[in-house]
Amino acid sequence: MSAITPIVMPKWGLSMKEGTVNEWLVEEGTEITVGMPILDVETDKIANAVEAPDAGLLRRRVASAGDTLPVKALLGVLAPSEVSDADIDAYVSSYVTPAEDEEEGEEAAAYHFVDVEGIRVRYASRGHVDGSDASRPAVLFIHGFGGDLDNWLFNLDALAEKNRVFALDLPGHGQSTPKVPGTTLADLAAFVGKFMDAVSIERAHLVGHSMGGGIAAQMAVDQPARVQSVSLISPAGFGDEVNNAYTEGFVTAESRRELKPVVELLFANPELVSRQMLDDLLKYKRLDGVSDALTSLNGGLFAGGKQSAQPGAKLAAAGKPVLVIWGGKDQIIPATHAKNAPEGATVRVFDDAGHMSQMEKANEVNALLKEHVGKGG
Repeated sequence: MSAITPIVMPKWGLSMKEGTVNEWLVEEGTEITVGMPILDVETDKIANAVEAPDAGLLRRRVASAGDTLPVKALLGVLAPSEVSDADIDAYVSSYVTPAEDEEEGEEAAAYHFVDVEGIRVRYASRGHVDGSDASRPAVLFIHGFGGDLDNWLFNLDALAEKNRVFALDLPGHGQSTPKVPGTTLADLAAFVGKFMDAVSIERAHLVGHSMGGGIAAQMAVDQPARVQSVSLISPAGFGDEVNNAYTEGFVTAESRRELKPVVELLFANPELVSRQMLDDLLKYKRLDGVSDALTSLNGGLFAGGKQSAQPGAKLAAAGKPVLVIWGGKDQIIPATHAKNAPEGATVRVFDDAGHMSQMEKANEVNALLKEHVGKGG
């Protein structure tokens, strides 16, 4: 049995408990390589491909399309050809889905709240069980316009292997108070600095997406002592253009029918947009105060389809290590803005990704982030 390797339901994000198998992408008898997409799974956050963590011959597809299974449930079996079918049958029949231990379950579901100048901020933290490892580098993830900390569901644990990892819901987003501290990148950057004070982060490697990338770049310019490095994914602040069909469409959409084509603009593959994702976004947008917060932010940052601030042009003077990641099929902020990265920056454009590279190319993005943070001082 030691030659048998299970393929199990992955755990994506802090709160995932189960996933639904949409379809297998490979047939039994296929030689699987590490990172190969092998089946599509839908969660309450997103639909995405499961990439093989191990290599081997796919001998058995255990789960079927339509099956809803808990995290760590058996999906399939890898084994060399010399392993008998009887041994595989015995393995499958005896497999017991491991229960999440109590500590792991509590950590996975644990979202925290802190008050920052009258705004209640939801955040998540990973990679530090007690104070003994407070010397480990801190990494702070900052999401984009209309997003929340769950935009990083494929990334937090990967960076938590060697770092203390934090992700917040920006004001007016997620489960943070639906009001904003201002409508400029400088206002938001100042607020994130105060959040860092509130959760005792002296300095951090910043990872920002879209508007969050603009905030991270602005922090490197305005608060250089707080920033060790910046990793920017399709960031704002590197050029004028922004697709206001997204920003304004997101603000004004009031139904699933109106919201679906707007959210699909985020991805190269629109099938990644799940019904639950749309329902969750609509539920968020209907909270008192959210519409006003998003409207004011959109007006301050992206009025008329133009970006109001360009901190990317000042990053070179900030002297911080810079990683810039873009999706070549980005329909929100053009990938051509990557050419405006400061000299010496590491730049990677994924030809087959859209605006959400951290989800669409999670393994590759995580590898880039870990390398960048690891040498970022």
